[in-house]
Amino acid sequence: MKQYVVGVDVGGTNIKLGVVGPSGQVIVRNSFATKPFASSRIKLIEALAREIEASIITAGLSNQHIAGVGIGLPGLIDYEKGIVRFLPNIPGWRAVHLKSILQKRLKLPVFVDNDVKIITLAESKFGAGKGVRNLVCLTLGTGVGAGLILNGELYRGQDNAAGELGHMPLNEHGPKCNCGGFGCFETYVGNRALFALASRVMGKPCMTTEIMYALAKKRNKKALHFWKLAAHHIGNGLVGIVNLLNPRLIIIGGGISHNEKFLFKTVTDTVRQRAMSVQGAAFKLKRAKFKDDAGIIGAYVLVTNAQK
Repeated sequence: MKQYVVGVDVGGTNIKLGVVGPSGQVIVRNSFATKPFASSRIKLIEALAREIEASIITAGLSNQHIAGVGIGLPGLIDYEKGIVRFLPNIPGWRAVHLKSILQKRLKLPVFVDNDVKIITLAESKFGAGKGVRNLVCLTLGTGVGAGLILNGELYRGQDNAAGELGHMPLNEHGPKCNCGGFGCFETYVGNRALFALASRVMGKPCMTTEIMYALAKKRNKKALHFWKLAAHHIGNGLVGIVNLLNPRLIIIGGGISHNEKFLFKTVTDTVRQRAMSVQGAAFKLKRAKFKDDAGIIGAYVLVTNAQK
């Protein structure tokens, strides 16, 4: 019986794979570096195929047990057609028909989607958002991405491109963003912006959020002030989404979410102070449940949802 799914989480640095069982448990894990294959799209696709096949064998399974392969990628993905439109951090990936290529190679159903949408599926089905019908899953890192669950369904938008919360403009005269816009949310809370803020607050170059977290745990006043500022930026960015969508829950993932102790209360207070009263009172804030396995588990949900 086809109860298992191979989940693949493609990143600019590493690619993680896992075989997921019928209740969402990861039974086999594997990973390999992206860089040795990044210069050639053909080589990277072949490496993906080899590692998927190897993971199935390692799990003691065959294609007869596999319902499908789910792949999350960091870029613009046409889920319905299975086309990778663009991967900003992996060169040569424009208009790649990944679904059809891998289906022909693997002789298995293949489904591809944006990585944050897949993480959102994992958190909604098995994680912090289990049982919640209206939520936003936000990932904070180098970039800022989001997935939306509205009325119990993943919202993709007209062209499968919904969820670019990082590029919601907060200030029409703000900093230039990599997307070409100005004053986007990402320019205030992406890693580069936070590292720059940390360096300004501390009066020292090369400060990172990891350093600031360690200092805050020691009750360093400047570090605590930094986290207060960062939390205000995050909260201000979420006010618009709370007013617009009225979610029950906002889930925050990514590296910065580990600093929940110094972030979440101020983020929540900021949203409640600035949002409209009904929407502000309705939402809760939670840290994402899954870490390294999020993309793999979400791929399982992607495949099983598509085959219902």
